[in-house]
Amino acid sequence: MTGPAGRAARNATRRRRGAGRDRAGGDRTGAPTPVVVGVDDAAATTDPDMDALTRTIAMVNDKGGVGKTSLVANLAGQFAAAGYRCLLVDLNRQANLADDLGFRDGPIDDHGAGLLMSIVAGSPLRPAEGVRPGLDVVPGGARLVDLVPLMVSRVQEQGREAFRALATVLAPVAGDYDLVFVDCPPETTILTDLALTAARWVLMPTKSDGGGLVGMRLVGERFALAREQNPDLGLLGAVLFATGSRSRVVHAELREAMERAFGGQSPLFTTSIRHAERTAQDARRLGRLAHELEQEVAAQPAWWAALREGTSKTSSGRRLSPTAASVAGDYRDLGVELLTLLRAAEETTTADHRPEQEATS
Repeated sequence: MTGPAGRAARNATRRRRGAGRDRAGGDRTGAPTPVVVGVDDAAATTDPDMDALTRTIAMVNDKGGVGKTSLVANLAGQFAAAGYRCLLVDLNRQANLADDLGFRDGPIDDHGAGLLMSIVAGSPLRPAEGVRPGLDVVPGGARLVDLVPLMVSRVQEQGREAFRALATVLAPVAGDYDLVFVDCPPETTILTDLALTAARWVLMPTKSDGGGLVGMRLVGERFALAREQNPDLGLLGAVLFATGSRSRVVHAELREAMERAFGGQSPLFTTSIRHAERTAQDARRLGRLAHELEQEVAAQPAWWAALREGTSKTSSGRRLSPTAASVAGDYRDLGVELLTLLRAAEETTTADHRPEQEATS
């Protein structure tokens, strides 16, 4: 996210609740204050420091195939390219983030074992660093199949307080990052509850079909339950994903569905992500993000020149679709809008708390 869009995004996120410190120990305006907790301390912690999680966004829809993983990967990838430090937490057993970011079965792909063991032990997460410059990941995968029965057992013993488990292990490291995204699986309410109890914000991708709207209603139910343990949880809004329609009728239907699901709240992002099947295929096949494909498309020779020189296909076997530039532009616009909304919400929260703080000072 470079150029005017990148500058707008950075300006939109200047103000935070305080200045943090980066891993090298230097002052850094814009990051929350890290919470340093040792392994033993973390295991004994029952109340996570939610202030460290104020920039944690859960990407949720109970319906699969609506763009959760694509949004997490592309938004974080563009933010990281613009100079933000981002962390991705993959709660999905399919681990599609590993495909989108190109580390499937590589050295850092532990198939969710690290995430599972952190929650079992109550010890801070240990992200895989440098998946992209400024972008770290806690991988998901098949090992997370054991997380569901573990949480069922804990809920039976502790009640819904057990869902604080992810917040407890995420809070000690979240302060190292400007933004944290949690990629939630579909149709697994226990893992969704873990994410919603750890997050400050919810972002919902959806398609304009009935399935995505039904999934939104189910998220509304989990949202209400999660606020019993996480009362500050807020709804950033919904994003239309892979849609060919920007009609007012579609947007009106989506707002009505959100109002029903979230008790009258109906925020809808102005930016939507267009449908571009070839670009989606290229991205997952090559482990590239939209803005990375955009750069490769710009570097490949014109089709007529490639045909003349007998190089009509790239080294990957075929030419990349030029629609990557348009899709990357959608993600840039969405990123700016997201950060602008975050800043506005944080300023409103600060203003709401200021009279109380002044009264007690």
